[in-house]
Amino acid sequence: MWDNVLTGFQTALTPHNLLFCLLGVLLGTIIGLLPGLGSATGVALLMPLTLGLEPVTALIMLAGLYYGTQYGGTISSILVSTPGEASTVVTTFDGYQMARRGRAGQALAIAAIGSFIAGTITIVLLMTAAPVFARFAVKFGPPEMVALVMLGLAGVVGFAQGSAVFKGLAMGLLGIAISTVGLDPQSGVPRFTFGSIELVGGIDFVAVVIGLFALSEVMRQARLERQDPIRARLRDLLLTKEDLRRSAGPITRGTFVGFFLGILPGSGATIASFVSYDLEKRISKRKEQFGKGAIEGVAGPESSNNAAVNGAFVPTLALGIPGSGTTAVLLGAFLLFGIQPGPLLMEKEAPLVWGLLASFYIGNVLLLILNLPMAPMFASILRLRYSLLYPIIIVASVLGAYAIEQRMWGAWLAVAAAVPGFFMAKYGYPPAPLILGLILGPMLEANLNRTSSMGSGDWTIFLHRPIALIVFAIAAAILILPSVAGRKTGVRTGVLVE
Repeated sequence: MWDNVLTGFQTALTPHNLLFCLLGVLLGTIIGLLPGLGSATGVALLMPLTLGLEPVTALIMLAGLYYGTQYGGTISSILVSTPGEASTVVTTFDGYQMARRGRAGQALAIAAIGSFIAGTITIVLLMTAAPVFARFAVKFGPPEMVALVMLGLAGVVGFAQGSAVFKGLAMGLLGIAISTVGLDPQSGVPRFTFGSIELVGGIDFVAVVIGLFALSEVMRQARLERQDPIRARLRDLLLTKEDLRRSAGPITRGTFVGFFLGILPGSGATIASFVSYDLEKRISKRKEQFGKGAIEGVAGPESSNNAAVNGAFVPTLALGIPGSGTTAVLLGAFLLFGIQPGPLLMEKEAPLVWGLLASFYIGNVLLLILNLPMAPMFASILRLRYSLLYPIIIVASVLGAYAIEQRMWGAWLAVAAAVPGFFMAKYGYPPAPLILGLILGPMLEANLNRTSSMGSGDWTIFLHRPIALIVFAIAAAILILPSVAGRKTGVRTGVLVE
């Protein structure tokens, strides 16, 4: 293996490949900054431009673009509450609040450091344990994916505490309901479209995210009397020892959560970031700070989504099964160059595979070098007066929503989502569960249909799937234990907790 690693770095460090790796991460960062595009769209758009390159050079550039978008999406999420990438939605919860408190630099810095550490650790895991993880991932069939989705939905409790738990559950169910709009995946019959052609394609969650977070935030802030720009002094940008101490655990946990979920086909970085955030909030001694600028709420999810990117390459390279939407597009790039991913890929195309894996580490180093020194420059965006900043946010958001499908429907959908987003924030309804429901709803329905087919309509098939039962048990514990703990606390203090 060490010979292969050495060969990989020799391939990736040639001036030609190094240049295209740098180009990939730069383009990825820019695409990530733009709301609505995302890594899958970026890779698809640039794939035709790589046809004249050597296969390894083209794949290094496209892979660099993939994880570069994670960094770019983080910047816009933290600075203007506009997620450039779906997996950075969670970063807006605490990253943007840190920015509003004059800590934008620390949020950007810990996101870059966490992503680099997660990327480094998971590259080692990817190189050493890909075949083992791939064989384990194959055991996750439709029943197991149903259980995994239910585990993700159970996490909505983690986004709302106390009396707001029921509001969180209601928002999660509303998200699932909205996700059913469009064509029925089995019969192909339109449902809940009310005769509208636009609704036949469903409601894109990226446009909803842009409306709920970016445009609704502009509406909310425009009502406030204070119109001074966010304070972002250069001397406030350095991380303290306390910041690093509080971030060490979330970065470590986020790394392994992200990598494990990333290797499961169809889960991806978005679910990994939600799960990581929920985990950190549950185990934190500072639960009340989450949603108000907790650095753990940035460090964990940012590490997790970067780790999930590397994890998604495990089934892609070892089995030829895409681990995420973007790796599905990259799989097309492999086939375009006449390369068939699968169990024999590492033997037949060793220089290409190991060169690609080595480029992941090089790309992460390049992104760290680019992002850390530029954090003060990015944070200086917040010094703009709101009269200048808000129009920029609105234009970028509307253009991003339009770019999703190259039509005005996405822009109108984002504007329409902004209005309920404004009132949700006003009355304490958390938007995160709604987004989670929108993301997980189609996955839940598809895997329920497949599970029903596997069991010929007999739902007791779940009882014969040990992995699914274990995941269901964890999901049940997440829902039940907080209530039990609350009741015990109420009994000890002489207060009835309902």
